[in-house]
Amino acid sequence: SVWIVGGDGWAYDIGYGGLDHVLASGKNVNVLVLDTEVYSNTGGQASKSTPIGAVARFASTGKTTAKKDLGMRAVDYGNVYVATVAMGANDAQTVRAFIEAERHPGPSLLIAYSHCIAHGIVMSRGMESQKRAVESGHWILYRYDPARAERGGRHPGAVEGAHERDQDPEQSNSGAGLRQRDGALEPGHEQSEAAEQDQQGRGFRSVRVPGA
Repeated sequence: SVWIVGGDGWAYDIGYGGLDHVLASGKNVNVLVLDTEVYSNTGGQASKSTPIGAVARFASTGKTTAKKDLGMRAVDYGNVYVATVAMGANDAQTVRAFIEAERHPGPSLLIAYSHCIAHGIVMSRGMESQKRAVESGHWILYRYDPARAERGGRHPGAVEGAHERDQDPEQSNSGAGLRQRDGALEPGHEQSEAAEQDQQGRGFRSVRVPGA
């Protein structure tokens, strides 16, 4: 088993060319990206991983460009296992993603939300910060498993949420998980038709994931 571990400054920016080459090679290698969404080692400056509107060094009035979507770029290859995780929000989904990535015979990419002192939080409550990031819709949890489509024609992608215990992810197709995520921002809000079509085009569906 081969694992490559790095931060978002490497994966999204200076090392992206090499990372993309590895993912495109089809080799059985696993990549874990610890994403703080800023350049943590140099003081918390805005980076390609920083979301639009976020305040950071060199973006004091809010970043004006969108976050680079590293996961979807890997999904476009079709044979790469891709997942976003946040241990503090859903530990069961995190463990499941690691197991599936390890089992996948080709390249895999796990992007882990990583709390950082540059976020201005109390670091002893970092896991709570991760949970809030997912519940608010800021950090989307999903798993894209190419092998799932080969096992009985299941959807290869699944959009998931924070600790949800009442439904098995392989049985749900209602979209309730995604609507609940969006509802954390605005009661009664549902995803747009364009967003639904985009997710369906990539082979994604919305599910609820049981917590640990």
